Amino acid sequence: MAPSNWDQPLKIVFLSALAIVFGFIAWQIREIYTPLIIAGLIAYVFSPLIQFTTARTKLSRKAAANIVFFVALTLIILILVMVVPYAFSELGDILKNIDASLLNYQIEYSKPLIFFGRQVLQPSEIIRLMRDSISGDIAVQADQAMALISSTSKGFLWFLVIIVTTYNLMTEWDKLRGWLIGLAPEKYEPELWLLYNEVRAVWLGYLGGQLRLMGILAVLYSIAWVVIGLPGAFLVGIMAGFLNLVPEVGPALAAVVAMMIALLEGSAVLPVSNQLFALITGGTYLVLNNIKTIYIQPKVLGKSVTMHEGVVFVAIIAALLLKGILGVLVVVPVLASVFIITKYLRKKLLGVDPFPLNG
Repeated sequence: MAPSNWDQPLKIVFLSALAIVFGFIAWQIREIYTPLIIAGLIAYVFSPLIQFTTARTKLSRKAAANIVFFVALTLIILILVMVVPYAFSELGDILKNIDASLLNYQIEYSKPLIFFGRQVLQPSEIIRLMRDSISGDIAVQADQAMALISSTSKGFLWFLVIIVTTYNLMTEWDKLRGWLIGLAPEKYEPELWLLYNEVRAVWLGYLGGQLRLMGILAVLYSIAWVVIGLPGAFLVGIMAGFLNLVPEVGPALAAVVAMMIALLEGSAVLPVSNQLFALITGGTYLVLNNIKTIYIQPKVLGKSVTMHEGVVFVAIIAALLLKGILGVLVVVPVLASVFIITKYLRKKLLGVDPFPLNG
């Protein structure tokens, strides 16, 4: 007996029910999306290094991915074991110096500010609060202990999810990509491979754009801080450029470090007090950061994915407001990928060949 084919209404009912079920499941597991996106980003960042290793050593992609993954993991562990404790020790010394400086300011500015015969501000009290926030001990109450342990354990499990997913994406991406494209009818597979290559080119271009942006910002911050006489300007500038990979938080962290150095060491060029120089250093960062956000970043990233810088600027600001740091990291290549896929679908709906030069 020949198999019976489903009629059109039955297909529509089945697909609608399937969409509802998958939508419900997707909503229930939504918490896992962020770790998976992070793992995908890490694998994506290491992809050019894997290709380079494959080309240089003639190893298979999986073997090259294993080498890159375990070397990177070893370096991360070494940093956590060796560098982080040293960094915390140095940070402790810096905080002690800042506390001592704040204590001097607290004594110096012990008198309240009077405006039109009324006390409007008590500088010493504000400085005292700043000192408490730096040197105060955090006491964990007994009823908070289990919540802290639970939170830490949960974070560690998500960390394992990221590590395992990253490893599998790096080593098994060829198979996964082929399987996904193979789900389509055979006659559409050549088009989907061409579509994939276009999207892949966008993401690789975006990675190159991020690297160029980091270099440009490292140079700008270094030059600006050299001009105003900040000690260690080149090192802090390079750090600010590198940390730009973590939007907003990274450069701001470098700015805080720069202001701490300015407060403790003063300027090698400007004849101003350390306090004023710290404000000048922070102001320099704010000016450069605004130039970066409004002009440099949209220009560089827009060119890297062939998008207008105005669209890139609006997309970055919207992602920052709606989705935070992770959204800013992926919004530009995701938007460019959506444009490519939409263009492909539009041509298919109109009956136009989406890849005429490859026909």
